[in-house]
Amino acid sequence: MVKVIGIRFLAGGRIYYFSPGKNNVKLNDYVIVETERGLQFGQAITDITDISEENVFLPLKDVIRVATKDDKHVNDKNIIEAEKALEYAKKLVETSNLDMKLYEASYTFDRKKLIFKFIADERVDFRELAKLLAAKYKTRIELRQIGVRDKAKEIGGLGPCGRPLCCSEFLTNFNSVSINMAKNQGIALNPTKINGSCGRLLCCLGYEDNVYSEYKKNLPKIGELVTVDGKTGRVYELNVLKRSYKYKTEDSEEIEVVVGNNGSNK
Repeated sequence: MVKVIGIRFLAGGRIYYFSPGKNNVKLNDYVIVETERGLQFGQAITDITDISEENVFLPLKDVIRVATKDDKHVNDKNIIEAEKALEYAKKLVETSNLDMKLYEASYTFDRKKLIFKFIADERVDFRELAKLLAAKYKTRIELRQIGVRDKAKEIGGLGPCGRPLCCSEFLTNFNSVSINMAKNQGIALNPTKINGSCGRLLCCLGYEDNVYSEYKKNLPKIGELVTVDGKTGRVYELNVLKRSYKYKTEDSEEIEVVVGNNGSNK
């Protein structure tokens, strides 16, 4: 077990684990940490806790310090300056006729790097754009292309359930979602029903998929020939959550069977 503290850099963003070091960091404290991008300003969204070494990438970087009022002032200034840089960069993109859409800019805390995120359908040659931005802001420029799921997370919106998008509310990682999950749950393969705002498969298809897989272990498949209490017929309907199935005998009698946890018929 190692002592860690969870840090988040953006609202609704991914949680990263750091070593608290000798710092007495508490939940909701603002901190300065060293990352691969450079110094970053973040917020602790957990208290110091123990976690298995298997669940983190070692060695962990240390929290440098709990943020001061001056640090918060610097971070606020960086946010304002990054917004101005974003507007300037958008004008350059327009005049350069680049097929890309910039939607976010951010400085590292030490201003050694200015990061722009953009969306594009194909690869974009942004080398000239990067040169112009570097000449303007006298720092290292990073242009990062992101996917449609990341775009939905940043922009937000409402899902088909009527609630805010999971990715913009609480999801910090995008787990793999497959069409087999929809099939496993008996959901009609209608793109308007199984695709989210991003155009990809709904993340929530993965929430209950393991439950459906577990419940279906003791259920027959559609079309399977079964015999219950001496009556034989083919299965034509499953109700996975109810753990039941219906089959029709040769004399067209329809029978419903409820299966117990151990696979026995009730």
